[in-house]
Amino acid sequence: MNNFSVITSVYKNDCPEFVRVALDSITKEQTVKPSEVVLVVDGPVPEALAVAIKEYERDAVFHVVWLSENKGLGNALRLGTEVTKYELVARMDSDDIALPDRFEKQLAYMEAHHECDIVGGQMTEFIDEPTNIVGKRVVPTENKDIQNYMKSRCAMNHVTVMFRKQAVLGAGNYQDWFWNEDYYLWVRMMIAGCKFANLPDVLVNVRSGSDQYARRGGRKYYESEKGIQRLMLDNGIISRPRYLFNVFVRWCIQCAMPNWLRGFMFRTLFRK
Repeated sequence: MNNFSVITSVYKNDCPEFVRVALDSITKEQTVKPSEVVLVVDGPVPEALAVAIKEYERDAVFHVVWLSENKGLGNALRLGTEVTKYELVARMDSDDIALPDRFEKQLAYMEAHHECDIVGGQMTEFIDEPTNIVGKRVVPTENKDIQNYMKSRCAMNHVTVMFRKQAVLGAGNYQDWFWNEDYYLWVRMMIAGCKFANLPDVLVNVRSGSDQYARRGGRKYYESEKGIQRLMLDNGIISRPRYLFNVFVRWCIQCAMPNWLRGFMFRTLFRK
């Protein structure tokens, strides 16, 4: 198997116990363990979280980058990607749980498909306990279907992806883009001619909660997604009628809709 890196980021609001569970799931519990874990500490954190991070920092596989101030997720991941040692890089969130064979499956796929620049997979969502599965986000698996799906919604489950570092750097790397650092990057990778894939398997069990739907609303979130739609329009990925339709739907969901109704729609229409 190839050497590979994992990048993740923590900040002041992360729960130390959730961070431990997430980090253990990508190191101690994997059938194929990462060669390097780049952990970016995005600004000052409470003492309990700092203690937990320092426990892992003693492990040679961890490369911990301590930032003196909070830079935001996009900038933290940008730095994390830049400092990784290996060409294959996997992404992981600080409070989710990777399934034990996640990396084994992704490495095997990348080894068999050298034309592929990024491979993700399916994800489940849980509340409180990992066994309390409340939803599953299913995304297409083939490159053409992914790129077509991307014209309306993000087709890669960010926390599941493994990518070739040079492909991401060639597309401009992660950038600061409010709550949509991933979708913004995938569109730029499409423009750069990158090839996508998703495995049909569930790779990550994602910690969820009612507040996640509130975060997907508001004017700032709407403007963030509108900017991505504009990028696709300007590069010929979508037509003007499609752009206007996408922007209208997002305005309805993110600006006009109350949080409870937005949450109901995501749970019933956008999840299995």
